[in-house]
Amino acid sequence: MASDQVIGSLVGVGLGPGDPELLTLKAAKAIRCARVIAYPAPDVGDSFARSIASQFIPEDAVELPIIIPMLAQHFPANEVYDQAQRKIEKHLDQGTDVIVLCQGDPLFYGSFMYLLIRVSKAYPVKVIPGVTSLTACAAAATLPLCGRTESLTVLTGTSEDSLLEPRLSQGGAFVIVKVGVHLSRLRRVLQRVGMADTAVYVSHASLPHQRVLPLADAPVDAPYFSTILVPGGNVIRGG
Repeated sequence: MASDQVIGSLVGVGLGPGDPELLTLKAAKAIRCARVIAYPAPDVGDSFARSIASQFIPEDAVELPIIIPMLAQHFPANEVYDQAQRKIEKHLDQGTDVIVLCQGDPLFYGSFMYLLIRVSKAYPVKVIPGVTSLTACAAAATLPLCGRTESLTVLTGTSEDSLLEPRLSQGGAFVIVKVGVHLSRLRRVLQRVGMADTAVYVSHASLPHQRVLPLADAPVDAPYFSTILVPGGNVIRGG
C-alpha cells in the first residue's frame, strides 16, 4: 500500500440491544450511507445484528457476513476473524469505509474488538457507540442500579463461584451478564451472599418477547441474552 494512497476506515456501529428504534441517529445515518457492511452471523440461522439494522441497509451495499461458530470451545474463532480481516482490508485499500454492525455497543463485550485489534494496526478505526445491554435491562426493569457514591460492578455469569462471591460480598450494585445456562448456579451464589431477594432477571431487553422477573421466578432454561441486576443499597433504601 503506497504511503500516499487514500484508505478507508473501519467503523464499528453500535446497534443497541435489539429494538431498531434504539439506534442512534448517527448509527442510522452511517448505515444508510454505507457501501460495504460487515456483520457477525451464526453458522445456522440469520444474523441478529443485520436484522436490527435491515431497514437502513442500502440495497446496493456489499455485505460481508462474518460466520462465527456458536460454540464456546471455538471462541474466539481466530481463523474466522483473520479471514474477515482480509476481506475488509481489500475494501479499505480501495479507499472505501467498511461499516461493522455490532449488537449493543461495539466496545462492551462486543466481538468487534477482535477486528479492532487486527485492523487498527494499519488502518483508521472509528466507533459509534450504542445502547448497552446493561442500560437496556435497567430500563426494561425501570430499576435504578446505584446512587450517590455507590460503585457499579459488571460480572460475567461464566465466572467461577470463587471469583463471584468475594466480589459480591464487597457490596454496591452489580450487573451479571452472560447468564444463560448458569442461572441456577448464579441464583445459589446470590442466595449465599444475601442478594437474591432484591435481584431482578431480564431477558431479551427491548424486544417483543422481553421478560422481567424477580430472580426467584426466573426460568431455569434462561437464554444467552439474559442478565441479572442487583441494585445497590441506596436504591433499595430509597436514598
